Amino acid sequence: MKVSSILVVCVGNLCRSPTGHFLLADFLPKVRVSSAGLMARKDKPACSVATEVAAENGLDITTHTTTRLTPELVMQHDLVLAMETAHLRDIHAMVPYAQGKVMLFGKWGGETEIPDPYRRSRSIYDAVFAQLQNHARQWADKLDDSK
Repeated sequence: MKVSSILVVCVGNLCRSPTGHFLLADFLPKVRVSSAGLMARKDKPACSVATEVAAENGLDITTHTTTRLTPELVMQHDLVLAMETAHLRDIHAMVPYAQGKVMLFGKWGGETEIPDPYRRSRSIYDAVFAQLQNHARQWADKLDDSK
């Protein structure tokens, strides 16, 4: 499947989806990558701890601002990657005709869910970053048409 655009989704669009978004954009420079949240408030920066962890791992997410998920956003992307099974259900309920292109970010790791680190310990943020980086690499390996 040729993928030219990916939308990464979580709840608040503060931690997981922006990190996943920027990781995928780094690994797949020819693909347009965006992110959104099911309950995101508009135009907020990424969580400061997520931004710090990303920076310590060589990833700059400081330009991120939150976006709320809409059916239009789902339809504007070839692939939609959600962090949890519950998010898949919510997206399917919002856009039932998009089911074939909505998958878990952790699909290639045995349908792994990525836990929400928001307002939890720094070690959780570090672990979530490592998970996101691993799964983003797996997606890049599957989608990179230059290999």
